[in-house]
Amino acid sequence: MQENLNFRKSHYLCADKNMRQMKRLLIIVLCVMTASVAGAQVQRQKVSTSEVKVTGTTKAENYAEIKFDTLRHNFGKFSASSPIVKCSFRFRNTGTAPLVIHQAFASCGCTVPTFTKEPIKPGDTGVIDVTYNGTDKFPGHFQKTVTVRSNAVTEVTRLIIEGDMEQ
Repeated sequence: MQENLNFRKSHYLCADKNMRQMKRLLIIVLCVMTASVAGAQVQRQKVSTSEVKVTGTTKAENYAEIKFDTLRHNFGKFSASSPIVKCSFRFRNTGTAPLVIHQAFASCGCTVPTFTKEPIKPGDTGVIDVTYNGTDKFPGHFQKTVTVRSNAVTEVTRLIIEGDMEQ
């Protein structure tokens, strides 16, 4: 019995010693981390504007810009017996560099955009044709989005089509 108590006592003493060592190690790690964070603080430096040189290309020198005549088209009311309707979104490159349409995609499969793949020169116009196919769709109001991605300063443009398909 005495032997069992001695074992328990020595076991608790070892556990207590290990716990103290762990606490010391934790305190040391926290001190090192605090010192490294404090040492990593960056001091701000004042720079006079006469020392700053502007380099690189500015927007005014070389950029493409897309400008649509309209961003929304409403088909109005049309019959479900002729459910395919089409519209065109005309745009102009108002920038100083060629405009490239990278991608045009619709919010669902019933809407299909087609666009010019060739670069549009500054000042020239282009068109994105959009076809809505309401075949097997429920009659009523719809609104779909066509997302256009290009190399223009405004990289993403959203076009909206809507209408009312009646039975």
